[in-house]
Amino acid sequence: MSDAHVSLAEARKRLEELTDRPGRLAETLDVDDLSYRTGIPAATVAALLAGGSVPETGLGERVRQRLDFVRETRRRPDGKRYSLDELARIAGTSRQWLSEWRTSGLPSLEHADRIRRHFDLPAGFLTADDAEALHAALQPVLRELEAKTDPLAPLRTPGFYRLARRAPHMSPRKLQALAEWAEMVTERNSPGDDDL
Repeated sequence: MSDAHVSLAEARKRLEELTDRPGRLAETLDVDDLSYRTGIPAATVAALLAGGSVPETGLGERVRQRLDFVRETRRRPDGKRYSLDELARIAGTSRQWLSEWRTSGLPSLEHADRIRRHFDLPAGFLTADDAEALHAALQPVLRELEAKTDPLAPLRTPGFYRLARRAPHMSPRKLQALAEWAEMVTERNSPGDDDL
C-alpha cells in the first residue's frame, strides 16, 4: 500500500470517528464538491471514502482525465465552456500542442502550471494520484470537524503555548488585559467585521 493510501486510510478513520458514521462517509461528506476540488470522478471519490480500491492510472492518463475534467467543470464568466483555443492561450501554447497533450497527456511543467494557476487549482491537481488528491482535499474538512469537536483546537498553537508559559510571571493587570484580548480575538465575527 502506498504512502498516499495509508494517509487516506488514516484520514478516513479520523473522519469516521468525528462524524460517527463508519463506512458511510460518502453519505456524510459532499462527494460532488470533493470531486470538483480534486478532478476525480464522483464515483471514485465515493469508492475511496468507503475504503474501496480503484484501478491505478498512469501519469499520462491522469493528466488527460484532469485536463478534460477542467474543461467540463470550469466555465468562462459567461457560463460557457472554454474552447481548446482559449485553453491553449491560458497555457501559453498553441491549440495543436494542447490537442497533443490531450492524446499524450504530458504538458510541460510550465504550461501545466499556467492552467493550474488560471483555474486556481491546488498544486498537483493534474498529476496527483487519486488517493493523494483526495487526502489533500479532506484536510480542510478534517480541520473543520475537529474544530467543532474541540473548540479550543485552533488555540493549541506554539504562540498560545508561549503566552501560557508566561502567565505565572505576569501581574494581575496584565493577565486581565491578556484575557480581554483573548476574548476579543476568539469571539465570532459578524458578517462585515474586519479581522485583525
